[in-house]
Formats: sequence, structure tokens, C-alpha cells
Amino acid sequence: MKKGLVESIYLVSGMPHILLASEKSKGWDSLKSSYAQIEEEIARSDADLILYFSTQWMSVLGYMFQGDPAPEWEHVDPNWYDFGSMKYQFRVDCDFATKYAQEVHRLGHNTKVVNYKGFPIDTGTIVVQKLLNPRNEKLAGMVSCNIYAEKVEVTSVGRAALRALETSGKRAIVVLVSNLSNRFEITEIDPRLDKISSLKDDEWNRKILELLAEGRLEDVSQTAREFSRQANADMGFRGIWWLSGLCGQTNSFSGRVFDYQPVWGTGAALVGLYPTHPILPLPEDEDVDSEEGSQAALVSEMVDSRHVQVNESLMMDPHSSKAPEPVGAYPHARRYGNLLFLSGVGPRKRGTKEIPGVQMDEFGNVREYDVVAQTHSVIDNVKVILEEAGSSLDKILDVQIFLADMKRDFPLFNRVYGERLGSYGATRTTVEVGALPTPIAVEFKVIAQP
Repeated sequence: MKKGLVESIYLVSGMPHILLASEKSKGWDSLKSSYAQIEEEIARSDADLILYFSTQWMSVLGYMFQGDPAPEWEHVDPNWYDFGSMKYQFRVDCDFATKYAQEVHRLGHNTKVVNYKGFPIDTGTIVVQKLLNPRNEKLAGMVSCNIYAEKVEVTSVGRAALRALETSGKRAIVVLVSNLSNRFEITEIDPRLDKISSLKDDEWNRKILELLAEGRLEDVSQTAREFSRQANADMGFRGIWWLSGLCGQTNSFSGRVFDYQPVWGTGAALVGLYPTHPILPLPEDEDVDSEEGSQAALVSEMVDSRHVQVNESLMMDPHSSKAPEPVGAYPHARRYGNLLFLSGVGPRKRGTKEIPGVQMDEFGNVREYDVVAQTHSVIDNVKVILEEAGSSLDKILDVQIFLADMKRDFPLFNRVYGERLGSYGATRTTVEVGALPTPIAVEFKVIAQP
């Protein structure tokens, strides 16, 4: 088979725990051992450079490219400084950096080739480079992740990398440095007890890994937005768009999942993708916005292990005749595949604007409220909506809670929640918000099975 411009592709986690503290957790140590397998593959490769796209090198206006031929520094991660520092010295392909920046500039984006002593290289790139290319046997290329770019732009920037490889006469190993789910534990944990932050995140991570193990990179790209919404994906999982654009937006790969472990609650995976057809540049005017196609079917496949097809009857919006009327243009709930999504549910009762447990003054301002009464009322409303949709409280999978005053209300709300819903085992996230649409103190957002 004719050689393409890309020899192999890897999706890896750049968490410093793997490099600096692997002995603290079996999962972290497993990831470090699996990294060694990929290092061996790369050492056998005859590729000219390793091209990194790291979600931890963030840019706001346009894109940056590392242009220092030998960046050298001692880096301390601002969040995980207690694990120690990372000394590094890279060998960078400056010719490729310049050509890549030129190709992206031609697309109309701001670009900057950075080349000055001490310019900060991100934690993720340092971790991965030290684990995959510790002796700098291969040159490195690095491009930043624009945090505001959407699919069409990110995909086109990925495709520009292929043109830069072609004009520079280089062949690359491509590395996307990104977690899957990116929901961190927010309190100190025992590393030995590390786990994925939520069951839902873990389920979605595993579905993504199933697709990648089958080499279905473009299919994963198609589901990136839904995955990000459901599992708090790393940087919106936009790195997968860059990877798909660079690789020709195809599923022409064989795949291998080397490892999948929790790192401080996040989903850290090591995946290899190997082209079954040569990867070569595509015409610049070819349409890259192919989101429509099979996205709905793919999401249905991911959320239902039985591959239930989404049809018109499954998409009907359940309407409750007993729950309080919506305060906006939205349904009480919506079915998709084998999931039931409830709109935000507050404590009001149907047919009245009064809020249980709330006392108003003569000017219509809240004088006092009872969060216990409101929480009970919210759960009653959730129960009604679920039952009229053919579901029930014990089928709840995930709950998001919005509190207007966390410090004042959380202990009381949490007690009621534990008494009424705690035994069902749903995942839960509780956040404080500045205000809710009506003068209520608590609101639930629920996902359940029909």
C-alpha cells in the first residue's frame, strides 16, 4: 500500500498524575504501562515528526504554533503542583510549524509562530512527549486549541495540517492530547479509590471507545456535541474534529484501545488508530460540514445498546396534565431513543402561580421561603411528569440540581433528596445559580428511562 502522510494516530490523556505519581493509583500505573506500549510502536516508526494537538494549549484569537527549535524549561502544573516539576527539552520542526501556520492563515485565521525562551508549553504536551518520545528521537510539531472554534473551523484546521505535511515533505504520527469525560473530583480524594465521576460519564466514555476500537473516527466526530453535553467532554471534544479533518473524515482505520482509567474523576484513555488507506490531502473546496448525515442514528446507537431505531413515535413530547404549566416555549419532557429528558422542574403547582413555602411582602418580594417544602414539591412534580410519560422515580438516571442559595439551603434540600430519591442510585450534580426564572429556590433537571 502506498504510504500516506500520516502513519498512525493516537488519542491520549495528558494528565500529570500518569507521569509524576503513577505509583499512587493502580489506574494511573496501568496508564503509564500502556503508554510504554505506544512508545515502542512510535520507536519502530519511520515517521519524521510527532504532531500534537493538546486541549491544554488553549488560544482565544486564532492559532499558535511552536517555532522554537529547542524549547527548554522546568514546568509546574498550576493545579497539580504537589506532584512536582517536569523538566523538558524538545526538538521542534520549525519548518513544518511555519508551513502549517501559513496554511491556517490562508483560511483567514490569525496565526502566530511562537519562538522565544520560556514560552509556556502546556502540561498535556509535556506529559505525552516525555512518555512517548522521551529521547527526542523524533521532531515535534505543536498547534494550539482555539477554545471558541466550532466544527467547520476546527475540521479545516486539521485538513490544513495535511497540506503542510505535503509541502514540507514530512510524514507524521498524529497525537490528540485530550481526556474523554472531563469532570474532575472537586475535593481531595484517595488516589487508590479514584473512579469516573459519574456513571453516565463512564457509559458514554465506553460507547466512544467502542466506536474507536472499530476505527470509526468520523462517526465519533459526528457525535462529539452530544457526547460533550452528556459527559462533560474535554474542551467540548473539539479535538476529535481536528483529528477527523486531518484524517480525511473517514472511518478507514483499524482501532485499538490500549487502556481506559479514571484520573481524578476524568475519563483517561489511550487509543490507537491505524489507517487502512493512505491519508492524503483533499481538495480545499470540498465540503467539510457533514454533521447532518448519520448523527441522529449514531446517538441512538450510543444511548441504546440494543440499537433501537429512533422513529417519529419515539420523538413525541410527553405532556403532563397535572404538572405546573411551563413558563416558556418548551415541553414538560422529550423522548429520544430509550431516554426521557425532562425540562427544568420547579415547585409550583398546576393552575396557580403560588410557590409552596414562599411568603411575599406587600411589594411582591420574597420575604421568606421553605426549601424543604419546595424540594418536596419539585419531586412531586417530577413524579407526575415521569408517570404520565410511562416512567417512574426509580427509573431516574441522572439529576442536575439548581439551588439559589447553596450555603443556606443545601443541608435541608439534601436531607429531603436522600429520603425520597437517595435509594434509587441516580447520578447527581448540584450547583448554585444566581437566579431562577421565577422566585423559586430549587429546580431539577432529570434524565430517566421511559
